[in-house]
Amino acid sequence: MQRPGRRDVVLTLVGNRPEWVLAMLACFRQGYVVLPCNEQLRAKDLRARLQAAAPAVVVADPRNHDVLEAAGWDGPLLWRERADGAPPAADLAPEDPCLITFTSGTSGEPKGVVHGQRYLTGQRLQAGHWLAARAGDLVWCTAASGWSKSARNVFIAPWLCGAAALLHDARFGPHERLELLEREAVDVLCMAPTEYRVMAKRAELRRLPALRELVAAGEALNPEVLRAWHGATGVWVRDGYGQTETGQLTGHPPGTAPRPGSMGRPLPGVELEVRDGELVLADPRTDPTFFLRYLGEPDHDRAVAWQTGDRVRADDDGFLYFEGRTDDVIISAGYRIGPFEVESALVAHPAVAEAAVVAAPDDERGSVVRAVVVLRDGHRPTDALARELQEHVKAETAPYKYPRVVDFARELPKTASGKIRRAALRR
Repeated sequence: MQRPGRRDVVLTLVGNRPEWVLAMLACFRQGYVVLPCNEQLRAKDLRARLQAAAPAVVVADPRNHDVLEAAGWDGPLLWRERADGAPPAADLAPEDPCLITFTSGTSGEPKGVVHGQRYLTGQRLQAGHWLAARAGDLVWCTAASGWSKSARNVFIAPWLCGAAALLHDARFGPHERLELLEREAVDVLCMAPTEYRVMAKRAELRRLPALRELVAAGEALNPEVLRAWHGATGVWVRDGYGQTETGQLTGHPPGTAPRPGSMGRPLPGVELEVRDGELVLADPRTDPTFFLRYLGEPDHDRAVAWQTGDRVRADDDGFLYFEGRTDDVIISAGYRIGPFEVESALVAHPAVAEAAVVAAPDDERGSVVRAVVVLRDGHRPTDALARELQEHVKAETAPYKYPRVVDFARELPKTASGKIRRAALRR
């Protein structure tokens, strides 16, 4: 097989295992642009990424070959292929592209976010002022490959600190995870807030002698969960905040007790402001992990302020508190889910005339996806149909996006111009 060329895209579809990390590192070293994908993606999701990024090569676990074939991939497919001797590292500049991660769509399809080589070394900021790993530590970030947080905290940030990374791609089980933390003597744990919540509720938390740091990002943690972990382990869970486009922006500093509901303070040097209730990166040039551009678009002007779309408030000490989105994105168990994709999947079902998707509060996941469905003539709302629609969405797109709540309505509330009034549905 011909070796990919500089700036060619290499798509990976591999779990959190050494082959994935080695593929990522090879791409970073040679100047290929790597597009890691989550193994939960369905054929439709992968087809959109294949069309948008036009990869030269796909590196995939054999268990994912069928879904790639269904997505229409017929190009080179690699798994554990080894070259005879590594070529010399490419001479790369900070602005050379190295990574693509996809956002969750809000009013449209997900966008590919292109990061430069500076994104890799830029992780030193959050690694030192939030993750707080030390040389010789063992760090476990449980984020699945394909997400923005996985690329930076599964192995890049720990290695910048001289720490080792634990790779594990088994399904989440609260009791098994606790046992693994103890057996492997993990020093630094990075999990989604939902994982902390579920473990606090379902596992018997206990003191773990090696554990020194607990960090979370994606959504606010409940005060009772913070207290449960601190009471059992003696360690506070410190929250942080970032976006696919920006990387990490805030965090509770190491050595501080968290303020419940707060995402911490801006990382040192990062110019964040609250303008009319919205968090704004006033000067993207102060963010070492700010993206280059969206896939297929011109470079983003780093001299222009970046609006995060997140509503926040700040206390007198500069700690920030998430209050909601200015758009309709749903944050569930740390996943950011755009309603457009779920609605598109629902209306593809022959029984559905219209559908609207909003967030519904949930004790464990923070929020879950709720669908309000208007049926076509000749169909009746039943529990069986609700379950059928849930399974249909799971088959159409990544399973974590499916509506855990399905309600039926005669019509959807709309504005005079015909737009769905999601705020009314949330109420």
